[in-house]
Amino acid sequence: MKNIVLVSGLAIVSFFVYNCKGTQTASSGQARNSTPTFNPNPTGIYLSPEESMKTMFLPEGYRLELVASEPMIKEPVAIAWDGNGRMYVAEMITYMQDADAKGEQERVSRISLLEDTDNDGKMDKSTVFIDSLLLPRMMQVVHDELLVNETNTIDIYSYKDTNGDGKADRKKLLYQNKKYVVNDANMEHQRSGLDWNLDNWMYMTYDPVRMRYTNGTLKVDTIVSGSSGQWGMTHDNYGRLFYSRAGGEIPALGFQINPVYGTLDFGDQYSAEFSEVWPIIATPDVQGGPLRLRPDNTLNHFTAPTGQSIFRGDRLPKDFDGNYIVCEPVARAVRRAKVVNKNGKTTLEDVYNRKEFISSSDMNFRPVNSATGPDGTLYIVDMHRGIIQQGNWTQPGSFLRGKIDSLGLAANVGHGRIYRVVHESFKRGPQPKMLNQSGSDLLAYLDHPNGWWRDNAQKDIIAKGDKSIVPALTEIATGKRHSTTETAHLGRIHALWTLEGLDAINKDILAAAFQDQEAQVRKTAVWIAERYFEANENSMIEKAAALVNDPSYDVRVQLLLSLYNSKSPKAKEIISEILAKNADNEMITATKSALDKNENVRTFGSRLGQLDAESRKLVINGAAIFKSLCASCHGADAKGLDIGGAGMAAPPLVKSRRLDFVAKENLIKIVLNGLTGPIDGKNYTSIMPAMDANSDEWIASVVSYIRHDFGGRPPSRPGEIPGMAPPAENDASGFPVRKTTSPVVTPQEVKKIREQNAGRNKAWTIAELENNVE
Repeated sequence: MKNIVLVSGLAIVSFFVYNCKGTQTASSGQARNSTPTFNPNPTGIYLSPEESMKTMFLPEGYRLELVASEPMIKEPVAIAWDGNGRMYVAEMITYMQDADAKGEQERVSRISLLEDTDNDGKMDKSTVFIDSLLLPRMMQVVHDELLVNETNTIDIYSYKDTNGDGKADRKKLLYQNKKYVVNDANMEHQRSGLDWNLDNWMYMTYDPVRMRYTNGTLKVDTIVSGSSGQWGMTHDNYGRLFYSRAGGEIPALGFQINPVYGTLDFGDQYSAEFSEVWPIIATPDVQGGPLRLRPDNTLNHFTAPTGQSIFRGDRLPKDFDGNYIVCEPVARAVRRAKVVNKNGKTTLEDVYNRKEFISSSDMNFRPVNSATGPDGTLYIVDMHRGIIQQGNWTQPGSFLRGKIDSLGLAANVGHGRIYRVVHESFKRGPQPKMLNQSGSDLLAYLDHPNGWWRDNAQKDIIAKGDKSIVPALTEIATGKRHSTTETAHLGRIHALWTLEGLDAINKDILAAAFQDQEAQVRKTAVWIAERYFEANENSMIEKAAALVNDPSYDVRVQLLLSLYNSKSPKAKEIISEILAKNADNEMITATKSALDKNENVRTFGSRLGQLDAESRKLVINGAAIFKSLCASCHGADAKGLDIGGAGMAAPPLVKSRRLDFVAKENLIKIVLNGLTGPIDGKNYTSIMPAMDANSDEWIASVVSYIRHDFGGRPPSRPGEIPGMAPPAENDASGFPVRKTTSPVVTPQEVKKIREQNAGRNKAWTIAELENNVE
């Protein structure tokens, strides 16, 4: 696969050493290697945790400590902690146990519960919390419950240990949608995340929804323009979400505005150089083949970005706080980037010059996830295996399969490591004991210097529904309960959102927060006040008007976002004033465009009204598939993704002649068998994979949606209607008869094309397709 979380010539092979001062040290359970040596001829040989750690590079002052490894854990993809600091580990036991993915669909995966009973920093007790799972992919701890989603389903269950033995003995269904079409042919192209954001909504990739935990159930809200990302997602101190797309080879996106408001990314939100990666090992096992490799046989560009996090801990140097971390398992590396906000627009900058924060010359080092831990350090999940790509990419005869077989990568399975990144000038923080603490006790953590504590205090108070502490929360939110800590403003932000989560917020609290000295508190108040703006509460809108000239562009942008759907004339007046006064601000103008596009998507249903019920069903299902899968490479608007200046992963679909209504066969062929080679004279960094493992209805759905929304022949003469064939004959009255060419493709049509090409096991080329066009 392009990547798994939780879960594209060889001329010169050079031997080099980075120009970096430092020494190599290693001992049982910890390692630092600050002078990396390039390995031009790696092998897939298994290394013990201690041996593997000797191959790893970190900058001077940093080192890795081993937290857990096999046999305690196997195939780890994601971690989460409960309120007492116990670690849940999602383990995909059946993932790619050989190059043919045999047995991958067996229900033998699990979630383990790890504990550090002697507080030495290393896990020493392991219990299988849940077993007999199918490749668990999403987890979220809510007080004493664990919310879980498995592969091939969108169902979410809550698991709970009621007798204290470390094993779940209660299972409760929280969410199910039987109407949704699940892409069960490829476990790579399914959801991840379930991240409880600052705004009390849980976000995920692929599916165009967000979820809110309320009174032991999940409330679901539609994200009109679709979700973003592929493997992993995260949020920062102020509720900004960060996604990545392995399919599109994009290390970060979706971080300009919340996806509820629409889609907004800038081509220059990071540079072309940012998209390059710098392994210290030859990386020939790349799905994209030689085009994805430098002359020294190293990966030249992100191809599997995954498992990102914003570091929000308090036990690494100050300049690490707020940094963006993203894993690249094909490069055997972890990237660290600065998050820069200038005039409301957010950009990313690599911290190091042609080096990664963590890199290894161990062929089996596969970092797939990262997280800020309760102890204030950074955790890295290493799936530690030979093959990282899913079976769709490792077919016999493929470039990747040749490398897997020649290097013996299929032999290393059933392992896994979890590391913590520490700095020599800091000690780990204390272990939390939140589960049995009261709501009033948890208040003390809302301004904790470690974001993990702040998030969990907010979440636990809301999950408990303890409204007895509303007066105290109000004092914190309005600044009446004074705090001198550096994170006091974060405490006020968390207090505001905790009140919102308890449904105890009111206009007086927000009005006071509008005048807070900290811009992010003012922004938060505007965000929460959205409920009043949309209800046309003029008193609140009038108070918000005072922020039109706020010195912070973040506040002005949030005003625009939150007032957009209000029908109040005053709200529209404020929006007009913001736009007029900030006409030269890129973020303001782009946000307005994104909001307008989102509103256009909201009216999508009116276009479907002209179709019969069965056709509408196909297009609607296809829209969900496209937004969750195809958009990863083609973009949500089908105009392609060109972020970072490194070129597009896949061609734009808009205006493609392959989408003409009269040429449906070629598009069906492309989706069934894939497409390779140059397209209209241009090469792209990704290869369109075959989707023939999916059902005829699945193929028909996505093809119908693509044709419906992005296809059709433009008018060739005045008065000609797109999607209508030219007049062929006149009726009895002499009027021209037009034969409507529908965008909809039926499952029967897909079945016919599939049968006609049953023996084909390779991707099409444009030349082949065009030779077959009538």
